Amino acid sequence: MKAREVMTREVVAVTPDTPVGEVAKLLRDHGISAVPVVAEAGMPVGMVSEGDLIGRNDADREARREWWLDLLAEGEALNPDFLASLKPAQRCARDVMTAPVITIGEDTDLGDVARLLTDYRIKRVPVLRDGRMVGIVSRADVLRAVAASGTEPERSPAHQGGGLAAAIAGLERRLLHHEPGADAASVPAQPPQADDSALLAAEFRRLVADHERQKIADREAQRRAAAEQRRRQVADLIDHHISEQSWRGLMHQARQAAERGEKEILALRFPSQLCSDGGRAINAGEPGWPATLRGEAAEIYLRWERDPKPHGFRLAARVLDFPGGMPGDIGLFVVWGE
Repeated sequence: MKAREVMTREVVAVTPDTPVGEVAKLLRDHGISAVPVVAEAGMPVGMVSEGDLIGRNDADREARREWWLDLLAEGEALNPDFLASLKPAQRCARDVMTAPVITIGEDTDLGDVARLLTDYRIKRVPVLRDGRMVGIVSRADVLRAVAASGTEPERSPAHQGGGLAAAIAGLERRLLHHEPGADAASVPAQPPQADDSALLAAEFRRLVADHERQKIADREAQRRAAAEQRRRQVADLIDHHISEQSWRGLMHQARQAAERGEKEILALRFPSQLCSDGGRAINAGEPGWPATLRGEAAEIYLRWERDPKPHGFRLAARVLDFPGGMPGDIGLFVVWGE
């Protein structure tokens, strides 16, 4: 069974600029515990849950208690002076959301969805098609599908030859008949005259121009092929998930690298298009770059945060190349050296 068969298609979502008070009202009115935060292009960039709104510590809870009082009042007016004493700076979804977000594709097996929910201790995953959210799968959706089926989900172009030779052969045929008054059946005994040389040079220039045009066409074809390859790669990485075995293999390779005196290991190389901002935050060294990760890159970040980070490992992101002056591939590195 695939994600598309069980996902909820009518998804309640908010934008990064939605005030937290409106987010809270949506949760209450729809009887849900979290909403995805979706950018203009339809790409999920975060998730806001009840825990994010209430706060994970005393300072957060103090900063957000005003609109919770509004909700508890159930429409009754509260003393304005009392509310004014509590009023914090206006916060939006982007200020409290959890990011990055684990996502899946429509063809992800239900067993893999269940594993992701368990491995990352989350309750729901957005479903993407061509980078846009088209649904969401929650734990309840998985359980309903399993209960209904009565079974446990399974885990699941070339240059044409002869162009120059043919052109020269055509030139030779012209030269045989170019001299006025010459016998059409005979070859002139004298060397070509000035007009013949001019004609020959013009043909050669045409050949050079044809060659340059072909080079331009080839480069454009290569560019389009590379762009399509990167698009397919991004689509694959969006729906590729890290297994326990592959993660243990990566950490084993890291140990071997340390034994060789190395201080870091490349955990993943991926196109900058996998980032929600095309790699801009990583290239600029902004502290919030992890929130831009998607797909497999987001999963590696969350794995690092859960397992190696408490033991002193760092995770670094660097732009590896700049085709056309723009960020190309990005590398995620697990780092243990100073």
